[in-house]
Amino acid sequence: MASPNSTFTEMVTTTLRNHSTEIADNVSNHNALYRRLKKKGQITKKSGGYEIVKPLDYAENSTYQRYSGFDTLNISASDVLSAAKYDWVQAAVHVTASGKELRQNNGKEAMIDLVKARTTNARRTAANNMSIDLYSTGALSNQMGGLGHVVTSDGTGTVGGINSTTFDFWQNNFVECSATPTAANIKGFMQSMWLELCRGADKPDLIVASHDMYQFYWDSLTDLQRFAGSDEANTGFNTLKFVGADVVFDSNTNFGTTSKVMYFLNTDYLEMTEHKEASWSLLDEKSSVNQDAVVIPLIWMGNLCCSNRSLQGKLIDEA
Repeated sequence: MASPNSTFTEMVTTTLRNHSTEIADNVSNHNALYRRLKKKGQITKKSGGYEIVKPLDYAENSTYQRYSGFDTLNISASDVLSAAKYDWVQAAVHVTASGKELRQNNGKEAMIDLVKARTTNARRTAANNMSIDLYSTGALSNQMGGLGHVVTSDGTGTVGGINSTTFDFWQNNFVECSATPTAANIKGFMQSMWLELCRGADKPDLIVASHDMYQFYWDSLTDLQRFAGSDEANTGFNTLKFVGADVVFDSNTNFGTTSKVMYFLNTDYLEMTEHKEASWSLLDEKSSVNQDAVVIPLIWMGNLCCSNRSLQGKLIDEA
């Protein structure tokens, strides 16, 4: 008869055989941004590297000219490319059980219940904390730089190793409400932000709002103007439309601030990069040398990357 320890390990491994998919799906169901990146193929896997490097097309080619006949053409070299570099950050969650719990749950049915409870908890924990990290400023130790880091309230900051005070092409756009937001004025503020972010066919496709800003916008609409994005609505996100973009809300707790805020995002230029060997990957069982317990780690390694900050925006009211 198998020991309860080996049975627990085998059942956890079997349950999480598709662990990365299951946890990623759980994260996407908790976070509209992650879901949008996943839907658009903006979650990429890398095999390694000291840093995550994202090439930037930051300037126009200076050799464009209008000419006639035998005019001399401009063949000067044009410095139009650069790169943003993002550090790898790591996260982990563990499925654990003490020796006492394993021996108490030695029967098949009891062991199934224990495994189900622990793996469900691991998936929920990963999803909740990844949502917090995706909105974060990266201020916590070893935390990814989330939206609060990439899209700042004043457009500045060093992101991807580029200081946007020195290189202003790398500043994100922002609009601070000139009056306290209400249902009567919220659309005007949103229109101002939207117009700052349109560049030809490039425009925001996702607006993530705190509860209050979402409520102001919702209240500003008549019944005939309320539209739900069917894909997001089917997954539980309360979704409205603004000039074609989906407008969703998330918990103010996830934003890490009590300020009223709306992120206007062009997700073509946002990417979640993950290491292919640490994409909520299941490691071998660990047995403590000084505890009667078993630990099964799930690990993640990556970062949220941006390749164009100027097309990202933040509508704020910090009053």
